[in-house]
Amino acid sequence: MPQTVKGVISRSKGADVEVVDVVVPDPGPGEAVVKIETCGVCHTDLHYREGGINDDYPFLLGHEAAGYVEAVGEGVTDVAPGDFVILNWRAVCGQCRACAKGKPWYCFNTHNATQKMTLTDGTELTPALGIGAFIEKTLVAAGQCTKVPEADAAAVGLLGCGVMAGFGAAVNTGGVGRGDSIAVIGCGGVGNAAIAGAKVAGATTIIAVDVSDAKLEQAKHFGATHTVNSTHTDAVGAIRSLTDGNGADVVVEAVGRPETYEQAFYARDLAGTVVLVGVPTPDQQVTLPMIEIFGRGGSLKSSWYGDCLPSRDFPMLVDLYKQGRFDLDAFVSERIGLADIEAAFDKMHAGEVLRSVVEL
Repeated sequence: MPQTVKGVISRSKGADVEVVDVVVPDPGPGEAVVKIETCGVCHTDLHYREGGINDDYPFLLGHEAAGYVEAVGEGVTDVAPGDFVILNWRAVCGQCRACAKGKPWYCFNTHNATQKMTLTDGTELTPALGIGAFIEKTLVAAGQCTKVPEADAAAVGLLGCGVMAGFGAAVNTGGVGRGDSIAVIGCGGVGNAAIAGAKVAGATTIIAVDVSDAKLEQAKHFGATHTVNSTHTDAVGAIRSLTDGNGADVVVEAVGRPETYEQAFYARDLAGTVVLVGVPTPDQQVTLPMIEIFGRGGSLKSSWYGDCLPSRDFPMLVDLYKQGRFDLDAFVSERIGLADIEAAFDKMHAGEVLRSVVEL
């Protein structure tokens, strides 16, 4: 039978979020109901509230989550009731042209649950990134559930979005490896995850760039070997001076602004790689001399979800966490309840936290 549980919705553009009753249907074919243990408060949820994604209100917010499978629908074989899972928003189809080429992390036909969760009056909800996890239980496509070893849900649940995006930007998209140099511009949660990923991958020079001394100090914990405060130091010049005048092998731009992207472009070595993981707004543009694009060679890439394959990457990163080699605990700034999400948005906007994590 359908269940009625508490969840957090955004009813209209810019309005404060609300804790309401949500009706969760039984899972249909290919679907699963997951009892949510934790869910991180991500910038994407704020973008949904502000109308920056689309206008399909009301939204059921939350997507960076971990929990236990409660029930599965017909045909589901990869997960079963009782499994501890991290939710992902790219459930690959296995059939599109990207999947057929053996590159499922680029899947062009990812899928979500077919049924809709609703308010008690029948109003259909739009789940954030097809998940909607600021809720006691949620309905998702079974492929959005990635089974992992049991661990602290507040920490490993962050792999569901921001931490995976940053780690993957450095390791999967940027291809940083042993002995490489990397610069990361923007040291929030995603940027620090890129720094941590570079450390795990064996980079020897890891340069953190930000406008906040507090964030730069925090970046050292995640593995930064050098820091640059770009408010009073030329970031490009500093990165070059720290890499024998050459520029970094990989530069990750985790801000999503034209001026920082231009810094990333000029701060890379010849044949180096720029990775854009910061999310720009639709109106932002960047202008670069074509001769510089040609003459510098290398790659200009964007990274969507860290080019991850959840079934491959999530269990591996949980293992690294449990071995003490990847400090996911350090990303958890505070643990809060469903009623505290609006205040968490304010703290996130002010740069006071890496992640507030809702515990249910």
